[in-house]
Amino acid sequence: MKNMTCLVLPNQAAHADDYLIGVSMDFWKIYDQYYNAVRKFILAYVKDEWVADDLIQETFIKVQKNLKSVKDPSKISSWIFRVAYNLCHDHYRQSKRSSLNQRNIQQEIVTFKEAVVQKELEQQQMGECVQDKMDLLPPDYRSVLILSDIMAFRHKEIAEIMEISVSNVKVRIHRARKKFRAILEDHCSFEVDERNVLVCDPIEE
Repeated sequence: MKNMTCLVLPNQAAHADDYLIGVSMDFWKIYDQYYNAVRKFILAYVKDEWVADDLIQETFIKVQKNLKSVKDPSKISSWIFRVAYNLCHDHYRQSKRSSLNQRNIQQEIVTFKEAVVQKELEQQQMGECVQDKMDLLPPDYRSVLILSDIMAFRHKEIAEIMEISVSNVKVRIHRARKKFRAILEDHCSFEVDERNVLVCDPIEE
């Protein structure tokens, strides 16, 4: 079993009360508020439940350790997701460099079907096959599309998370959607099922 770094529980911390000074410094309230959203984002990005669990834990460890560095409470959401985004981005780069870290996404996605987000993309819910095709996008395009069309962040929030300008976000979203549409046209045959969910059948190659 690999070694796991654990979050420090309030009654274990020497200065646990420091986190309870106000809402902006209350780690466990923040953890409860953002855990599901962070999990949703990371799962949509890495599509591997084992990897996601590690990245979620690492995200909140970093949040706990660095929470006092946040001076503006209104920025807490974008700061937390920037931490998660950077960890996902680092994981992607590392997994590309090492064949040992490659996962078979097609097989793994079935095991956490219920956890995979099905949100709207251009007014219709995406089926699993459609979401799976996001893996064919370049990392920056996939990231901005997840933040925009799955997580429903505003352009300003995405800019803060990805540390780019709002205009750059708009351009990147436009290009990502255009490229994703082309990918779907090449790999999928579309139909709307009885739930009014947009689904696709893979095209035999």
